[in-house]
Amino acid sequence: MANIILNDVRKKYGPVEAIQGVSLDIADGELVVLVGPSGCGKSTLLRMIAGLESITGGTISIGGRVVNELEPSERDIAMVFQNYALYPHMTVRQNLAYGLKNRNTPKDEIDRRIADAAKALEIEPFLDRKPRQLSGGQRQRVAMGRAIVREPAAFLFDEPLSNLDAKLRVQMRVEIKRLQRALATTSVYVTHDQMEAMTLADRLVVLNAGRIEQVGTPIELYEKPQTTFVATFIGSPSMNLLPLENSDAGRKLAIPAGTATVGVRPEDLRLSQSDAAGNEFSIGLTVLAVELVGAESFVHGILPNRHPIVFRVPGRAAIAPDANLTVCASVEKLHFFDQNGQRLT
Repeated sequence: MANIILNDVRKKYGPVEAIQGVSLDIADGELVVLVGPSGCGKSTLLRMIAGLESITGGTISIGGRVVNELEPSERDIAMVFQNYALYPHMTVRQNLAYGLKNRNTPKDEIDRRIADAAKALEIEPFLDRKPRQLSGGQRQRVAMGRAIVREPAAFLFDEPLSNLDAKLRVQMRVEIKRLQRALATTSVYVTHDQMEAMTLADRLVVLNAGRIEQVGTPIELYEKPQTTFVATFIGSPSMNLLPLENSDAGRKLAIPAGTATVGVRPEDLRLSQSDAAGNEFSIGLTVLAVELVGAESFVHGILPNRHPIVFRVPGRAAIAPDANLTVCASVEKLHFFDQNGQRLT
């Protein structure tokens, strides 16, 4: 068990600074998810923690020990990759035992660790099979088992579920969360899937262009995004960002001087029969399309200024394309951002 501390960590590829001064404290036993779009630097940062990428500047500490110059095998970490990285000619049991044998772990200890991991991951029936005889989900469980038997100070996950189908990803998310809580091992998890990030993380770290945009619990980032980037990245569908500063709605809300954007989440908008008053605002739109997604529908529309907007209605919405509607929201549900995309209180 160990905490992980990043202090002003940087990575340059020639003149390009891919990681730009990242500082982050990860507590012992915490599951922190690094999330962001492709190219934001999340996998690079994870590989730097693992020792698979060199560090241009700053320090990385694991369990109070600076590991900048240590080889991956010396950092007491275990990594789970998206491509499983299993040895095809070995059985599951042999895959699990391989790393331990290389460390000269006693045979009875190897057997104990394999038995414990196989039971926890429910792969006991597969121990004598080879990877080609397993499904994708079973292979990923074996890859996780190989990390667990190491009993490392920290787990590092590099988009481990990206090769699985949607249903299996949900099952494996639950499994990873359950195991991480049971083992209480410090974990850093990388994904581009914000739903995966929201459901797994104790804390989320949103990265953008090599910098940290915001750190906090999933609900903190969802309810109080500090930038327009976080506001639109966290949540599905993403938050509506409406240029209301000079509109009637903007004047009605008395939006602070210099405010460039007002944000409102689709679930906080509702149909209105007339213009809202008091502590609400309303806005007219024309319907473009309606998406039925089971227990709810998402209505996509366009404002008079041609700006897109989406809102949620329960059940099957009896709304036709090209319909003209008015939606409203409580002022308390609005988010205000300045011209630089920073949150206003």
